[in-house]
Amino acid sequence: MAYFAKLDENNIVLNVHSVENNELLVDGIENEQKGIEFLQSIHGHPHWKQTSYNTLAGKHSMGKPPLRKNFAGIGYSYDSTRDAFLPPKLFASWSLNEETCQWNPPVPCPQDGQDYYWVEDKQIWEPGTTVAKYE
Repeated sequence: MAYFAKLDENNIVLNVHSVENNELLVDGIENEQKGIEFLQSIHGHPHWKQTSYNTLAGKHSMGKPPLRKNFAGIGYSYDSTRDAFLPPKLFASWSLNEETCQWNPPVPCPQDGQDYYWVEDKQIWEPGTTVAKYE
C-alpha cells in the first residue's frame, strides 16, 4: 500500500489517501508521478505528495530509506525546500530540528518515566498530562 498526502494551495495536508501499489507501477517499478496521476483522475484535485507510513523523524522503521522525514498527517505542512512533511508547531518557543523535521522544545523534557506537559509562558515542563506530552 502506498500513501499520498492531499495538499491545499499552501501545502497544508488536507487528508492522506492510500493507493494500491500496482497503481504506481511503470515497467514494474513504483513511480510517484503515476500515483499522483491516478489520484488526480479520481479526485480531480491537483496537489499530492507521496508519504511513507513507516517514516518518522527522518528514520524508516524497517531500515529502508526514509521518505520526506515524517508520515504526513492532517494539518502537517509539506516543505518543498526540505522535501519534508512538518508537523504543526505546538509552541512559539520550539525550534525545528533540521535532521528530524520535528519541533523541539528549548528545554529537554525530563526522562524519568513520568508524564510532563510544556508550560509555554514559563518555559518549563510540569508533571502531569494536560497541555502537551512530549516523548
